[in-house]
Amino acid sequence: MSVLVQIVIKPHQQEDKDFILNLGLKKARLNPGDISDWRIRKKSLDARNTSIKINLQLEFWNAGEVRDQVPAWAPKSVDKDKRIAIIGAGPAGLYAALRALEAGLTPVIFERGKEVRARRRDLAAINKDHLVNPESNYCFGEGGAGTYSDGKLYTRSKKRGNVLKALEWLVHFGAPESILVDAHPHIGTNKLPAIIVAMRTAIIEAGGMVNFNAKLTDIQIEHHAIKAIKINDGSWQHFSSVVLATGHSARDIFYLLHERGVKISAKAFALGVRVEHSQNLVNAIQYHGDTTNPYLPPASYSLVEQVDGLGVYSFCMCPGGIIAPCATAQDEVVTNGWSPSKRNNPYANSGIVVSVAPEDLPDYHKDNPFVCLDFQKKVEHDCWVAAGKTQKVPAQRMIDFVEDKVSEDFPKTSYQPGITAVNLSEVLPDLISDRLKVAFQKFGRKMKGYYTNSAVLHAPESRTSSPIAIPRDPETLQHIEIQGLYPCGEGAGYAGGIISAAIDGINCVDAIALKSLSLTSK
Repeated sequence: MSVLVQIVIKPHQQEDKDFILNLGLKKARLNPGDISDWRIRKKSLDARNTSIKINLQLEFWNAGEVRDQVPAWAPKSVDKDKRIAIIGAGPAGLYAALRALEAGLTPVIFERGKEVRARRRDLAAINKDHLVNPESNYCFGEGGAGTYSDGKLYTRSKKRGNVLKALEWLVHFGAPESILVDAHPHIGTNKLPAIIVAMRTAIIEAGGMVNFNAKLTDIQIEHHAIKAIKINDGSWQHFSSVVLATGHSARDIFYLLHERGVKISAKAFALGVRVEHSQNLVNAIQYHGDTTNPYLPPASYSLVEQVDGLGVYSFCMCPGGIIAPCATAQDEVVTNGWSPSKRNNPYANSGIVVSVAPEDLPDYHKDNPFVCLDFQKKVEHDCWVAAGKTQKVPAQRMIDFVEDKVSEDFPKTSYQPGITAVNLSEVLPDLISDRLKVAFQKFGRKMKGYYTNSAVLHAPESRTSSPIAIPRDPETLQHIEIQGLYPCGEGAGYAGGIISAAIDGINCVDAIALKSLSLTSK
């Protein structure tokens, strides 16, 4: 049985494996001859005090013990008669397909967007020409929103499934092994595309199918069970199991479900702005003035406050990152953030958002499932209009925003399409802007230097999560009224990031496999 020990080291010691090993052996009261193998199991940075330290958890295998080497992903021979449709090739959809192949099922993926490399031309068109392709953008296409939205892998969803399995699969397909160790693992937008391609190749080679430019346009339901689907308004394709993993921005799917009598409901979500500071400033705040230590990574932060009954918090903080345009229609603007693997850009950005429940909105009615979606759409459209009806976004310096002053100039921004000086209080709903004003000042008291006019607000940050929930049975994971329909991932309201979405994809296929086994045994 392996032995776990905790040690503390200084940042400059983290690459000295001999030092770490000897310190760990001493802590565990072991000699080098007492072990057969060892590894760093967990790693975290503690910068709460001026003496910054790194916490390590080490695992030792006793002499004579063999460290288990279990293959991360092990596909089986598939049964072509056991096909399942997977709508969407984001993290939930890809992991659902990989799990299906482990279960001997044949996954058929339908992705409305393009393969990962072809997406780049459409992203360039958004940034340079302000042209939004509604089927291929930062949200739609192979890998989903996760491909080009940073690659942060941290999740609090420990009870939802096997986080380690999800991470090990990423390593199997090309991610660095450090993601298995780091407390806040991160891959980087620059490295994710190759991993996504490796997953797709493996799915096809193992007997699955992947279809691009393949948009779900209709569903057929008979006797409260899924019967068939239409892709691109073509002929009906018969499936008895459909994993609906379309992501938080596939609004047409919500409308389609509603039109076909499939129950959906309004869901709490969050909306606000994306704030950009210089990375040097964030480093200075978080590392107590130490901005030149080569052994420290670009600093991040996490902030939360309650303001007038609603939570205001940081979301998707991107050290050394950029702000990206994430609209899915031409008449809207949306911001998001991402970082490359080295996190070496001079900017730090984070969503600062207000948590909004359906009941908080002025147009709330218990029978209207679209109240949060309509609110989200209006904010995105109003911001588009305010900034000049391009992919420029309305912007304001932080203190100017609090004091209702239109900013006269701006520091350089990482947002490529550009920004327009606007009083955001006149564009964002009072529900949002009033709470942000209070929160920024409180955040400044928590992080000395955070509340500064050198920070620029870009509006809106509005795609934090789905504003719609697609209800499902907690045991079977099928829709509460429709047999064979498996709402999955962020778009259905059951995930909030790459790993939680991936886990949900696995869980949905496990439910399908269990149902298939049950039917076979009868």
